[in-house]
Amino acid sequence: MSNLLNKTEQGVRRSREAWFGRICRLFDRTTVAEETWDELEELLISADVGVATTHKLIGRVKQRVREEKLNEGSQIRSALKEEMVGLLRVDVESRAVSKQDSCRLILVVGVNGSGKTTSIAKLAHDFKNEGKRVILAAADTFRAAAVDQLKHWGERVGVEVVAHQPGGDPGAVVFDALQAAQARQAQVVIIDTAGRLHTKFNLMEELKKIKRVAIRYNLSQEVLLVIDATTGQNGLAQARHFTEAVGVSEVFLAKLDGTAKGGIVLAICDELGIPIAYIGTGEQLDDIAPFDADAFVEAIFS
Repeated sequence: MSNLLNKTEQGVRRSREAWFGRICRLFDRTTVAEETWDELEELLISADVGVATTHKLIGRVKQRVREEKLNEGSQIRSALKEEMVGLLRVDVESRAVSKQDSCRLILVVGVNGSGKTTSIAKLAHDFKNEGKRVILAAADTFRAAAVDQLKHWGERVGVEVVAHQPGGDPGAVVFDALQAAQARQAQVVIIDTAGRLHTKFNLMEELKKIKRVAIRYNLSQEVLLVIDATTGQNGLAQARHFTEAVGVSEVFLAKLDGTAKGGIVLAICDELGIPIAYIGTGEQLDDIAPFDADAFVEAIFS
């Protein structure tokens, strides 16, 4: 747990210093007056928690203050932290990978510039360190640079990359990657898809086609959406469109270390009901951490 907490603290340092440290200090006061709640609301919204989630969070804490007769700042701060953890614990049982699956299939989606390819490399590196055989599928055939970039990362990580010529059929790449996975008894297949803007209908339809190819293999699929944490509330709009098109099961929040507005984590979990699986905590291959609600809240308030 200590290593997880250290990595999470690395990822949220800017958010803690900019906003959540100030939120924490609000409750150093002997008494919590009405203006304290106003300050809390302003700080949460400034941290990109979002208006709806901020009001829900404050409403729950105020209810506990009344019902539990909390009057000390430290008690109210503890209640706030507990309510944050509650919002972040999205039910993921229905999305769990089947124990019978011999191979884990992860379809990675996200807009251009979100850090998708680097996040895929981090995932592959993580799985390889666990002793798993990993295959990457370069299904972003719309950009030649995307295929080359994935091959570069594959070489660095030391995993196989299945790729076709630029402009080819992404579905055919996925088919070949799954065939290769069967032949080599791979435990994980990670599919890179085009950095499609969520407003482009034809590209979203292409993504659905890739998913249909994968369904033929009767494997439990995960659709992992990479969101750039620095885009803030715009990431919520992306997640909504992708979920409507292909059903996002989890989120990889990349570049969390690069933003002071880490409150977007709360908005994603609360407003979309989509769990965050991983966070990006830096630029190196090891700078990835599985998301843990307790560790995240502890880190932003430490």
